[in-house]
Amino acid sequence: MSLPSRLGEAIESALGQPVQSAGRVSGGDLNDAWRVELGEGSVAFVKTSPDAQPGGFAAEARGLRWLGEPGALDVPEVLAEVDPPEEDHDGPRLLALEWIEEGSLDAAGEEALGHGLAQVHEAGTMVFGGDSPLRLGPLSVPNEEAGSWPEFYAERRLRPLAREAEAKGALPEGCMQALDRVCARLPDLAGPEEPPARLHGDLWSGNVLAAEDGRPYLIDPAAYGGHREVDLAMLRLFGGPSERCFAAYAEVSPLADGHEERVPLWQLFPLLVHAVLFGGGYGSSVARIAGRLA
Repeated sequence: MSLPSRLGEAIESALGQPVQSAGRVSGGDLNDAWRVELGEGSVAFVKTSPDAQPGGFAAEARGLRWLGEPGALDVPEVLAEVDPPEEDHDGPRLLALEWIEEGSLDAAGEEALGHGLAQVHEAGTMVFGGDSPLRLGPLSVPNEEAGSWPEFYAERRLRPLAREAEAKGALPEGCMQALDRVCARLPDLAGPEEPPARLHGDLWSGNVLAAEDGRPYLIDPAAYGGHREVDLAMLRLFGGPSERCFAAYAEVSPLADGHEERVPLWQLFPLLVHAVLFGGGYGSSVARIAGRLA
């Protein structure tokens, strides 16, 4: 499939180079993605979507730069972003990134991921939350600062997503009430207080890209300040790395007692996101966990 002319023009304008060739690549469920060869011989990964919400690609670019600041884990270099805030922007919104030739995450790569992620988390931030709503595909999730992690997780994550999932008919009967009880119990369920960590925010295994040499790269962030166990819980949810990664994490930054028991609590967040976006059995998974914790 050839590159649409308007997208090609937007890429050339943003990168200041002519496009020599382009081919489709996997871009996930929500974006169109391209491998673009440029006039000076370089290659870029470009993603776009006709349904892209204003600010979404800009937030992703900021998140990549923020996660890369500590120098602990690699992220693709942001080459360009075309994401003006105006709702009436009539050209394609896009994000152009350094092209990473893909390999596989070997044992050394899993250890590097664990060690590096611990250092990224430890780099921290000032508050629980961020300066703009959290972008998860078409979802915009509240992200305003809260005074404590239990308050933030209840009022900026579980309750808003649960209301949206219930409105879509994605939650079984009684699930909303169970989630309300979980929210009320969060000061007891959330474990010891911790300072805000620098989170990837959407860290399932598909958002860890292994380069040809096995080095892990973080991609597709929804970054914010939160509890570090949330990233780790999501990394376990959809077929993540082996225990070698989590042992390496603990070598750098040991977790508080009871962290194993809190994994399902933190997995409620991504499961609710999936219930809102995709329906299916995700609502039932939410109900099972909420029923056990309520």
